[in-house]
This record gives sequence, C-alpha cells and structure tokens, in this order.
Amino acid sequence: MPLTYHGSAKAEPADELRERARKIDKRYSEGDLVVVATGRNQAEADFVANLLLEEGVASLVRRSRGFDVPDMLAAGPRDVLVARSGEAVARQMLLQADMGDGPGRPSGPPPLRVLAGLLAAIVVVGLVLWIGSLLR
Repeated sequence: MPLTYHGSAKAEPADELRERARKIDKRYSEGDLVVVATGRNQAEADFVANLLLEEGVASLVRRSRGFDVPDMLAAGPRDVLVARSGEAVARQMLLQADMGDGPGRPSGPPPLRVLAGLLAAIVVVGLVLWIGSLLR
C-alpha cells in the first residue's frame, strides 16, 4: 500500500481494521501475552482495550478462565492481554486511569477471606451432622 497518492488517483477510504493497525506501536507488540486488566463484562474489557490502543498498545480480549460458556454472551469477566514488551506501558496507563490491578496484585478475592469462608462452611456442616446424630 503506497504511503502517498500521486496525481488524480483517489485515496481508498480506510476501514476500521486499517485505522486500528495504524495506531499500534510496533515496540509494544513483541513477546508473550500477559494479563494486565480484567473487565467485569465485554463492554468494560473493550473500553480498556480501546484505551490502550490510543497509546499504541495492541491488546486482546478473551473470556476469563471458567467463564467460557457460550450461553453467557457478553456477560462474565474478560481478561485484557498485551504483549510482554507493552506490559509496563499498559500497567502505567491503567494505573493513571485508576483501572488497573497493579503489578503483583492478584485479581480476585483475598486469600484470607476465602480461607475464612471455607472454615465457616466446614463448621456449619460439622454442626449439622452433629445435631443430626443427636436426634437419632
């Protein structure tokens, strides 16, 4: 594709994919894919991906693990992935927009809260079994 047109040749209108490709900075598109953010649904993840694209960082949106049921359509969490070379720029930009998880910060419930819930469930089941054995 020529960079400029000479003479009376009309320029072809650029489609959406070409416009998106022109925004990508090649420095940020090398390496393995890493998760930089998680959206609660498709629209939120697309918003984050477009925000990253404005800075030249190419991204990919995919369903989070465990939520790959096609019946959910646009519902369910989505991971936003970028190439390893663009990870630092993407995280910095998302932190400035107060949307990122931050480096090293796990996404999801805190482990202590999960442990407390699990222990509470074990105690409740134990009490139900104990009371059931007393009633016999």
